[in-house]
Amino acid sequence: MSEDNITKVELKKAYGLTVIARSNSNHWIVMDGPEKFKGHSAAARPMEVLLMGAAGCTSQDVISILDKMQVKYRDFKLEVTAERAPDHPKVFTKIYLKYMIWGDVPEEKFKKAIELSENKYCSASAMLRKASELHTEYKIFKE
Repeated sequence: MSEDNITKVELKKAYGLTVIARSNSNHWIVMDGPEKFKGHSAAARPMEVLLMGAAGCTSQDVISILDKMQVKYRDFKLEVTAERAPDHPKVFTKIYLKYMIWGDVPEEKFKKAIELSENKYCSASAMLRKASELHTEYKIFKE
């Protein structure tokens, strides 16, 4: 297996449930748990980080694809909402992605960028789709 195909994570306990982790990019992130489980509520929860990673993955794809299409826009935003199973393991069962863009953006290009990300390029979406229902919507705010 090529080193390019390997991701390694190092995690260290900081204090209580607070942990710090880094991977190949060598950037540390902090995660924590709720106070009721002896955490400090001082950082994102691991499941939140998982959703943030998926949001980052698909957003970077969409932005990159729109740039390659030479689509001009003023702003971009993605909102992600997820439902979790009531019992352990409390996996995400449904994930809703709402892509929003501001500008005179052709709808067919925005839709195509989202579809390419979700169905071809975004590894995080592909992983989550194996365990969750993914629902997508988009909105263009014309100026």
